[in-house]
Amino acid sequence: MGAGHGHGHGHAGGRHRWRLAVSFALIGSFFVVELAYGLISGSLALMSDAGHMAADVVTLGAALVATRIATRPDTTGRRSYGSYRAEVFASLLAVVLMLGVAVYVVIEAIGRIGGTAEVSSGPMLVVGATGLVVNVIALVLLRAGASESLNVKGAYLEVVADTAGSVGVIVAGWLVAATGHAYWDTVVALAIGVFVAVRAVSLGRQVFAVLGQHVPEGMDAAAVAADLAAIDGVRDVHDLHLWTLTSGMNVATAHLVTGQNDSHAVLDQARDVLLRRHGVAHATLQVEPADHAGCDELGW
Repeated sequence: MGAGHGHGHGHAGGRHRWRLAVSFALIGSFFVVELAYGLISGSLALMSDAGHMAADVVTLGAALVATRIATRPDTTGRRSYGSYRAEVFASLLAVVLMLGVAVYVVIEAIGRIGGTAEVSSGPMLVVGATGLVVNVIALVLLRAGASESLNVKGAYLEVVADTAGSVGVIVAGWLVAATGHAYWDTVVALAIGVFVAVRAVSLGRQVFAVLGQHVPEGMDAAAVAADLAAIDGVRDVHDLHLWTLTSGMNVATAHLVTGQNDSHAVLDQARDVLLRRHGVAHATLQVEPADHAGCDELGW
């Protein structure tokens, strides 16, 4: 028997699609400018930030496509949960790109140690400051959706890292201009690479928790089982599974053993407990009489 079968879920990523679109346009335009000036100035910090900006463009583009795919109805009959996971895969792409940029920057920075490089500080300062403004605007746009959608959060963290990169470019440009030593450009680039890697690992852990169908963050499976077992008429709870389909869409399945015939009352109470206490809007619940055997023999 099913409970909580309201399929018209509010889609967090879709609600914030316009934020992704505006950010994509801003950052995509600036990427071309930063890449050009990075080549002109010879700055590794500027080039590394341009590389990360390129990752931003791809990530935001993928996020936009994912929100569109996620809201499409399934016409094949094979996707019983729809295409909501497209957003999670877009977040995974963001992780891969961030790690790739981080590794590239670190390798380039290490390769420059002990060498000499000509770096023009003027373009670094101007482009770095412009990039900071662009990234701050994108941050403000994406911040509102980052807490609701893992997809938007992936894009938001990309822009956070890129904002730090813009600050790093400004600092590197100032240090090169003040000291005349180009190695400051390499030091700052290395710091940017490490920062990006740390943010990527943090997001990656959340993505793999969703893909691995872990119990949603902040939810206690034992507490959920105890609340279901406390429902009047429920004698036992088994085969309880809790996972996240995509951001804001938690799912549960469970078998409820009862000693009464009023399964409708049990289902209504169980649905209410899962929704109001634990934020599970979609639950598939099976009510079993106490003398029913065999269903709890599975080992998974």
